[in-house]
Formats: sequence, structure tokens, C-alpha cells
Amino acid sequence: MNSSQITDSLLIGTTPYLRDYEYLRRHGVRLVINMRFTRGPLPNLGDPPLKYLWLRTFDNPLIPIPIRALIRGAHEALEVISDGGKVYAHCAYGRHRSVAMASAILIAQGLAPEAAMSLIKERREMADPDIFYIRQRIMLFARQWSTFYR
Repeated sequence: MNSSQITDSLLIGTTPYLRDYEYLRRHGVRLVINMRFTRGPLPNLGDPPLKYLWLRTFDNPLIPIPIRALIRGAHEALEVISDGGKVYAHCAYGRHRSVAMASAILIAQGLAPEAAMSLIKERREMADPDIFYIRQRIMLFARQWSTFYR
């Protein structure tokens, strides 16, 4: 598993293998957000159990990430973080969809979109929030979040 810690409560990276869930659990992760089209391996129940949120999305400029998926993920993440847990958002390579989700979570926590994307790029070298179709989704999320959910 290739992961990067963005904040004390937020990590992003690649799809975890079954063996990686115990690592995540030991490090305080309580929510795994899967941004891939495929489900991937589900975590075992373990103690404490990991919540698994599958937001079926594509990494494709012709099929944009639904804003409702980013909103749902941000709400779930805020709940876990406010309860003291950590969140692991992933996609295939930890470059686009997980970065969009992490940006949404940071924006929901009060960061400006540019600050969220900058922090992610600083903490995860391969992150690419500036690719046009990911940046558009992040900016649209920020506008909708500030209008309807703040």
C-alpha cells in the first residue's frame, strides 16, 4: 500500500490489500473511502471495526466525479474525524480521485480549495489535483459546499 498522511486525521493512497487493513486500523483509521469503480477487498470486522464507504467513480474527463459522491464522503469523513478517528481515501494510484475526495474533506473542514490542493501536493508528490477535470470537480464542490452545507 502506498499512502501519504495529509493531516493528522487524513491519509490518501492506493487501494489497500487485505493485509493492509490491520495497519490502517492500528494507525487510527476508522473510515476507508474507496473512490474506485471496483469494490476491491473489504476489510474484515476486526476491533475496532473499519467503516467502508464505496463511492463508485471513474478517473475519466468524460465521466466526472459526481459532486454528490464528494459531499457524501465529506459528511462521512467529518463525522469520523469529529469522533477522533482517521480517514483513508483511496483510488487506483492515489493521484486523482482520492485527491479530489481529500480536497473535499479539507474544504469541508474549512480550508480554501487552493490551500487544500496545495497541502495535498506538498504531502503527496504524485498527487495531481491540477489536472483540469479533477480541479473542476474540486472547485465545484467548494462552491456547493459553501452554499448549501456550511
